[in-house]
Amino acid sequence: MNRPSISAFFPAYNDGGTIASMVISATSTLESLTDDYEVIVVNDGSTDYTEEILTELEKRYPHLRVIHHPQNKGYGGALRTGFASATKDLIFYTDGDAQYDPRELNLLLPALYDGVHVVNGYKISRSDPLHRILIGRLYHWGVRLSFGLKLKDVDCDFRLIRRSVFDQVGLESNSGVICVELMKKIQNAGFKVAQVPVHHYNRAYGKSQFFNVRRIFRVLKALIPLWWRLVGLKFFRRWWRSGLG
Repeated sequence: MNRPSISAFFPAYNDGGTIASMVISATSTLESLTDDYEVIVVNDGSTDYTEEILTELEKRYPHLRVIHHPQNKGYGGALRTGFASATKDLIFYTDGDAQYDPRELNLLLPALYDGVHVVNGYKISRSDPLHRILIGRLYHWGVRLSFGLKLKDVDCDFRLIRRSVFDQVGLESNSGVICVELMKKIQNAGFKVAQVPVHHYNRAYGKSQFFNVRRIFRVLKALIPLWWRLVGLKFFRRWWRSGLG
């Protein structure tokens, strides 16, 4: 693409130790790609020093816009705010914890050729403790099979999306399962998805809000009604109509 306009945003929750590097890396990368860009950080009710860091960054980077949630709305709530606030033709997002490198946006953009609506990253290898790797693999295969997702990596939050996609795709989830909702609705709408390998790094600061043992049942509790809305209800309706026929 010929120097498109790009919004890059990061959901941040207690990411005070990493968010500055994410903003700086994203800004320098975007400057090399386009003249029309913005960087957005959604501070989702952080209780560490994330807010103070972002206040200082806003003074130094004119393309940075910070949105503060007074209270934590959850990962899905932060993503929904980011998507709704983006104003450019393309939207790139990844997490504020620096487990992905914003400079690898350079890898996604060439894959967004005509006819492609979304470029989804997939981890070359996962740099996490063993228990998180195991949980991640179980989650990937369980979600991939139950939702019928055609993705190499269901939980890789490193994506470049045409903003026009959201004219047809509306999101409702407030939890981390929003990524399943997003990609399932994109697939159902018939949008073309390209997939690109990206690096994944050890967490240098903070704690995972999604892949930990205590949250497994909470995630399952959110996935079941999502599966019913996006998969089960359609299957039931087809079965019911075929039975009546």
